[in-house]
Amino acid sequence: MLSRSDILNASLLIVDDQEANIRLLEEMLRGADYTRIASTQNPYEVSELYRKNRYDLILLDLQMPGMDGFQVLESLKKVETDGYLPVLVITAQPDHKLRALQAGAKDFISKPFDLTEVRTRIHNMLEVRLLYKKIEHYNKVLEQTVQARTAELRESEARFRRLTELSSDWYWEQDETGHFTKVYGPVLEMLGIEVDDLLSEPSEAQAAHWNKDERAVLEEHIAARRPFLDFVYRRHNSDGSQQYFMISGEPMFDSSGRFTGFRGVGKDVTGSMRSAS
Repeated sequence: MLSRSDILNASLLIVDDQEANIRLLEEMLRGADYTRIASTQNPYEVSELYRKNRYDLILLDLQMPGMDGFQVLESLKKVETDGYLPVLVITAQPDHKLRALQAGAKDFISKPFDLTEVRTRIHNMLEVRLLYKKIEHYNKVLEQTVQARTAELRESEARFRRLTELSSDWYWEQDETGHFTKVYGPVLEMLGIEVDDLLSEPSEAQAAHWNKDERAVLEEHIAARRPFLDFVYRRHNSDGSQQYFMISGEPMFDSSGRFTGFRGVGKDVTGSMRSAS
């Protein structure tokens, strides 16, 4: 939310070729406790002044010799690339109001000045402008935070992968549907099995198969999105031998907390299981 001091400390620029009009507006604004008021009688320098100072509001007279207010609006558009011109035009011509709004101005003040109208329109426009700037700043900070967090996550993922590849025979990832998306390590090639065979029952034509009960427990862990550690399950080969595999896994979530799949590591522990028996 905005405080009263936020609005009263906003920066304003008065543009009018008549010094008397500038003094009148300055007195009105100072009487309303505005503190940062600048002015110019030269319309040709408005765009450069705005480029340097980024005023929160420009009070712009439309009828000026040499360069009128409409031309000033066009010059400001080249500076304010996001398309929001914080301009409140001053005019005594009713038919100029709509034209000014179509040219990019956000509101208007009629001549001769009405004190209440001037203060109200300036206050309302500043409130909108400052809220817009706050939202813009918040979005930039949020974007920077997300980028930094994403970089941290990627670095963490890379460290995790390097460590797991060193301590296991293979590293695996699967998406939220259970489809394997990444598998690293030589064990699958050595065993001659397909990636999707890891958690699915092979066809009848395949002689080797996984222990059904153990596979059901493993699938239950994954379906429930539960982490599991050192889970051992068996593969029965056509020659009657058995192979033992130990895997560990954990669910993965993105920065918004949405479940994106599982990842884990696996080892062929056949030798150690035979020794233990």
